This record gives sequence, C-alpha cells and structure tokens, in this order.
Amino acid sequence: MIDSSISTLKWDEFQKVEIRVGTVLNVEIFKEVRNPAYKITVDFGEYGKLKSSAQITKLYNPNDIIGKQVIAVINFPPKQIANFMSECLILGAVAENKEVILIHPERKVKNGTRIG
Repeated sequence: MIDSSISTLKWDEFQKVEIRVGTVLNVEIFKEVRNPAYKITVDFGEYGKLKSSAQITKLYNPNDIIGKQVIAVINFPPKQIANFMSECLILGAVAENKEVILIHPERKVKNGTRIG
C-alpha cells in the first residue's frame, strides 16, 4: 500500500510527462549559484538540445558525464536559476546525504526515446 502522504496520479496525468533519453554534450561549472552545480547541455534527438542545471558535483566530474546518456523531463516550463535558463530536469536518485545518482539506460538507445 502506498504511504498516504504520497498523492496519487491519474494515468492520463502521467502520460503528459515527457520523460526522454538524451546524451550529455557539454558540462560547465555553474559558478553563479550558491549550491555547487553544473550547466549541462543534452541532445534529445528530434526534441532538440536542451540545457539544465544539475547539482551532481559530489559524484560526477564534467568529463565523466560528457557522452553519457541521461533521463530527463523535457516538458516542464523553463526555470530561471541565477543567470541561466534551465529547460529540462535531469533525473537522479537522491541519497540520504543529498548526493544525486544519475538515472540512465542500461544500454545505449536513440536520443529522444520515451521512458514509460
């Protein structure tokens, strides 16, 4: 049974969430933010190249994630973070100590592949 503090989601609501696979093209240190983060550009194939801010600096160096495939929500409205516009949300598991572990496909797939 689901914990009562978790709100339920209808199937048609879930279907509206565009969760797609993309390949990391570029990673820069995001110097203008309080909490350490990277500015990341991800290629989602036919859905374009989108930018994101990600607080994944505890476990990942920029060169470790360039070329890596990640999972992201691509249909949130853009969000201003400091002087940067984040266009997608890269997904990860948040550990007890707030370290973020990136979620990625087990095998390489086409950029833009839908997660469902």
